[in-house]
Amino acid sequence: MKKKEFTNINVLVVDDSPESVELIKRNLQSKGYQIYTASNVQSGIKVLGSVAIDLLITDLKMPGESGIELVRHASENHKGIGILVVTGFPSIQGAVESIKIGAEEYLVKSFTDEELFAAVERVLTKTKKTKIDIPSVQNFGIIGESDGMKKIFSTIRKAKSTNATVLIYGESGTGKELVARALHYGGNASAAPFVPVNCGGIPDTLLESELFGYVKGAFTGATETRAGFFQTADGGTIFLDEISNTSLAMQAKLLRVLQEKEFYMVGSKKTLKVNVRIVAATNVDLMQLVKKGLFREDLYYRLNIITIDLPPLRERGDDILQLIYFFLGKYVKELGKASMKFTPKALQAFKDYSWPGNVRELQNLIHRLVIMSEDSTIDIPDLPESFRFSGRRSKGLDRKLEDVEREYILDALAANKNNISQTAISLGIDRKTLRDKLKKYAPTN
Repeated sequence: MKKKEFTNINVLVVDDSPESVELIKRNLQSKGYQIYTASNVQSGIKVLGSVAIDLLITDLKMPGESGIELVRHASENHKGIGILVVTGFPSIQGAVESIKIGAEEYLVKSFTDEELFAAVERVLTKTKKTKIDIPSVQNFGIIGESDGMKKIFSTIRKAKSTNATVLIYGESGTGKELVARALHYGGNASAAPFVPVNCGGIPDTLLESELFGYVKGAFTGATETRAGFFQTADGGTIFLDEISNTSLAMQAKLLRVLQEKEFYMVGSKKTLKVNVRIVAATNVDLMQLVKKGLFREDLYYRLNIITIDLPPLRERGDDILQLIYFFLGKYVKELGKASMKFTPKALQAFKDYSWPGNVRELQNLIHRLVIMSEDSTIDIPDLPESFRFSGRRSKGLDRKLEDVEREYILDALAANKNNISQTAISLGIDRKTLRDKLKKYAPTN
């Protein structure tokens, strides 16, 4: 019977035991696999960085760094790689940890040739599979069904049909404007204007004229009378984002609008009435600003009739997965790309990340990944470095020359597939010198 050939599949075997390496190498070479070897984690990492490895077979218990570090590094930095862990020191903890961080299979020494072949083929089969699609659940156009978001939706339902002022707290990028829009468009005045204003993006010297408008001749350049945002929002909702950035003088004018429903245009002595709902938002604790004298206490209490605290993305559990696939579908359609998926490892990396920029950061990342991805599956190596583990160690100048030479020779041997002649040529030394050094530096059990 003709042997099955795997001549295009590169396998890296990492083990500090020369006997184990030779056994696995001989068996897999008999099936046509291309074998590379390394005796420690750092050497294995260097081979991974220079050769397109399809399958990593690594021991767990090795002198120095554990094979767990290599499993994590390979899983998070090399796309599509299969990982098989073998060890002579079996433990449930080791098996669970290695599988959790990226290994597909786990073999305990001593295994038979048939067990090795079967495990290798199972791993390679698994790495070819792509998985999962997750439908999104939306309320008021906002995605999520975590406990924190359910509380938000409940508050929106109660407040949307009232004219009560709402103060929205949340870190940058959590979707405060989406909540404000949900309050407006879900209420009775949904046909009226919704006017968003970024108070932090307008210089304080211009904010008054932008909010309240100005009359002709009010200042240099005021060649005509112009309405402000409050007039534009009359009958509807004005959303004052980053309200904490307003000056005390501006806060006094906003308080008058809230209390009296009237204001002055810049350069005018005539009050104008306005019927507008105010929704404000901030990413800082306004009460702390009140205590520091940076925010008016009376304005704070006028704004703080209904409070909505938006949870950061890192506290929203599986909402992250729903958001991922929502944005993936959005940008795949917009860019005219074929259907795309994330591997389970990539999705787990998303869940483990802290998301300092929240939903906005997630959205921007998905957009970038869809643009840059060259195939239909997005894996951990496609993600930014901040999402990935690196097993590389920085090398200082405190290492002995003997240690540096040993590592370099073993790396060169691995890169040349343990071919003594080729390794000697690449190092510029003769075979006898290389053999002498290998006897000196060869790892022991």
